Amino acid sequence: MTSNAPLKELGEFLKTRRGELSPRTVGLPDTPRRVPGLRREEVAQLASISTDYYIRLEQGRMQPSGLVLQALVRVLHLSDDQRDYVFELAGRDAARPRRRSLQKVQPQLRRVLDDLTSTPAVVLGRRMDVLAWNRLAAALVTDFSKIPDKHRNYVRILFTDPLMRTLYADWNAVARLSVAILRMEAAKYPQDTRLTSLVGELCVRDEDFRTWWGSHQVTAGNVGTKTLHHPVAGDITLDWDTLTAGTDPDQHLIVWTAEPGSPSHDALRLLASWAASTHISASTA
Repeated sequence: MTSNAPLKELGEFLKTRRGELSPRTVGLPDTPRRVPGLRREEVAQLASISTDYYIRLEQGRMQPSGLVLQALVRVLHLSDDQRDYVFELAGRDAARPRRRSLQKVQPQLRRVLDDLTSTPAVVLGRRMDVLAWNRLAAALVTDFSKIPDKHRNYVRILFTDPLMRTLYADWNAVARLSVAILRMEAAKYPQDTRLTSLVGELCVRDEDFRTWWGSHQVTAGNVGTKTLHHPVAGDITLDWDTLTAGTDPDQHLIVWTAEPGSPSHDALRLLASWAASTHISASTA
């Protein structure tokens, strides 16, 4: 089979994961002088395939069957998200259009967003574009309305706005998570030219992004906790969760909440009052 970008990406991913595994993890002896990671022939043997077959996989010259993929998931100790990622890469449809229609926030999500007056929330679309937000989200993170439409992307904002590095208490963790989620997007839509352009721009502009993109970490990133050092409300620790639109699985409502009665909950109420008295507004599109 002739090589293509998805299969080459799959090969790079397998190579990276192989290099990260300790022989002891898979029941092999770990001698002092051996090179870190597993050898190609060891992975092939454990997956019950030929070494030549596995080499061609890493070179992007072979499309693996589902059974081979399942074996590699087991041998390389891949997580659920990583498993989904390799299946996406191996099963991509080359006929997918290069240009996709412009996303607009689903009316159902818009109504939910408008009703959330005391909870920060945004709607993220493909490639983590910010499609809509409420007033409290703008007050908490940034005034999205001041960002041009073509640059209104959550990952891009994280890496290009210097204020983000001081807003998030653990900016490294937040940024690395966003890169891992973006890699999942790249597997779903390999011919998305805007995503490719975004990755290229950030690889050039930011060394951290370039390093983390090259590490091939992937995750769905549906829930978590973040602490922010907010200039108005002080330190706020919030849980975030993801709700996916049934009418468009590429649109996700992200909500940040705090335990009622907690200092962070009180800080959100303070922030909501402050936002109402300023010119910060929700999206209207």
